[in-house]
Amino acid sequence: MQYTPEHQSLYDTTRRYVEEQINPHCVQWEKDGMWPAKTVLKGMGDLGLLGISKPEEVGGLGLDYSYQIAFAEALGHCSVGGIPMAIGVQTDMCTPALARYGNDYLKENYLKPSITGDLVGAIGVSEPGAGSDVAGIKTTAVRDGDDYLINGSKMWITSGTQADWVCLLCNTGETPDGGRHGNKSLIVVPLDAKGVDRNTKLDKLGQRSSDTAIMFFDNVRVPAKHLVGQEGKGFIYQMEQFQHERLFLSASIIVAMEKCVSETAAYTRQRKAFGGSILDNQVVQFKLAQMQTELEGLRALTYRAVELMLKGEDVTLLASMAKLKAGQLGREVPDACLQYWGGQGFMWENYVSQMYRDLRLHAIGGGADEVMLGIISKRLGFGKKRA
Repeated sequence: MQYTPEHQSLYDTTRRYVEEQINPHCVQWEKDGMWPAKTVLKGMGDLGLLGISKPEEVGGLGLDYSYQIAFAEALGHCSVGGIPMAIGVQTDMCTPALARYGNDYLKENYLKPSITGDLVGAIGVSEPGAGSDVAGIKTTAVRDGDDYLINGSKMWITSGTQADWVCLLCNTGETPDGGRHGNKSLIVVPLDAKGVDRNTKLDKLGQRSSDTAIMFFDNVRVPAKHLVGQEGKGFIYQMEQFQHERLFLSASIIVAMEKCVSETAAYTRQRKAFGGSILDNQVVQFKLAQMQTELEGLRALTYRAVELMLKGEDVTLLASMAKLKAGQLGREVPDACLQYWGGQGFMWENYVSQMYRDLRLHAIGGGADEVMLGIISKRLGFGKKRA
């Protein structure tokens, strides 16, 4: 992936917005358990940051996906981990399928306003009994004349209490061969529709500034024109969306982890113990050097996946590898850094402890590490293929 002055300009614009409009408020948002999604996203929409790789005809900038990665990296300057994740839902998790397969009505009424920041979107895949096993979802959408009647529930929905619409993966029938993939569809559901209940806000370990909800659907009636693409193709569409999600997630936490390393180096340099600084110990130097090397490796892997994606290649393997590595480093880097802060690292307001809480999710959300390993193993031809 070639990083040009244009990439740097977009990166700088994003970083400036984060530092001026987001970071000054993060402490309060963490306490509130909520971020003002509409305000923040509208500001980003005004700068053109919510449709970087979306087509110009729907209000996007029409740039290739490498620019989206520059944007994702810049979001790593957020002082909390929940806001980049929530922004990524808007740009890389609920809108890619809509941009690629949505009809004119959906693009005009949901995609365009989401790119300008006038609407907040959500992605509804996980359920109480189907997290990593996407094919195991139970939510149904039954055709009733010109409508779909939707029943079921969705769990761990980012921005769920304040989103305007959700891109919902649901079952729209049975497959002739009894398989679990060919009966899935994506449907855009307006969250002010009768029968939608999303009042249960979840109390999370980390990413507390980003509201997360359970959604219940009780005979929710949605026009059939809200179907994204073709009925029965939803599983395929969602797998494609996952590639954007996983690359975004991989890129979005690199800077945050680099900051963990640099702040730990600065702290251990001035913290004295047993006649010298903590950083004077070779074991500390080597550990920090090792972690920074791992982060550069993650960046290079992510960039390579994007470069091949731009050439039209299937990057499922590399995207899964990047997501796996990001999730692993999201656990290992804050944990190792926190150790060198001693008792100060156990304080709530410490940046490293913030990332210790927030980045833990990256090994779970968007496909757990074990799911990534399963995909990688399958792509490399290891083991038996699962149904």
